[in-house]
Amino acid sequence: MSKLLVKADKGHGRVAHVTPQNAGWTYVGFDLHRLRPGETASGQTANREVCLVFVTGKGKAKAGGKDLGLLGERMSPFEGKPWSVYVPQGSDWSVIADTDLELAVCSAPGLGGGLPVRVIRPDDLGQEVRGKGTNTRYVTNILPEGKPADSLLVVEVITPGGHTSSYPPHKHDQDNLPAESYLEETYYHRLNPPQGFAFQRVYTDADRNGARALDEAMAIEDGDVVLVPKGYHPCAACHGYDLYYLNVMAGPKRTWKFHNAPEHEWLMKS
Repeated sequence: MSKLLVKADKGHGRVAHVTPQNAGWTYVGFDLHRLRPGETASGQTANREVCLVFVTGKGKAKAGGKDLGLLGERMSPFEGKPWSVYVPQGSDWSVIADTDLELAVCSAPGLGGGLPVRVIRPDDLGQEVRGKGTNTRYVTNILPEGKPADSLLVVEVITPGGHTSSYPPHKHDQDNLPAESYLEETYYHRLNPPQGFAFQRVYTDADRNGARALDEAMAIEDGDVVLVPKGYHPCAACHGYDLYYLNVMAGPKRTWKFHNAPEHEWLMKS
């Protein structure tokens, strides 16, 4: 199995755990908690900032000493918009599940920005349609670069069955602004219906001999996490199965500037 593919544990509790240390990179962390009613997830941000995303379900949240009340709304990631909470560095947080709850904990380095705890409500979130034809997908911006944070960029995308996404292939692995930014990235995938599968390829440019430093093609199942340390990273959803993914990105500068694969850039003009 590819080292870029993280299979979430079955059952409950913290079922996925990605850190800069076990991913072999510098910035992005991602945990997934699957909780029954009454169960709790909690943490201390230390020198990192966190975005809690209520992927599904409801829970009572506290952060930075504040009682945030009952948050969450949707029971499927394929409907509506999520509730989220931004938690700055140096803060504690906890969520007690009120229903079955799937909670994503997205993290990246804090930079001492002194930002407050804030609830990000569904009505606060912008949505957009990207692409056309069988490259159409639906994007919800949870923590885009136009909203306050130190390092984190968080977004979720729904790709209908039979469509491609993160396509034409693009990358953001060079600290070369304004042309391209360096951003590590995780993809947390869900399928509807859940027995389906999709595909994701993570690959770098070929050298003059046609060899690639990285070239992994993965079958994605419901609950999988894919690591994108560098390179292009397109997805394809199979007919009959819609694909949801939650992206977490972070790097030395909080901006998303990507570079399209030159051989496929003609698709942007067709």
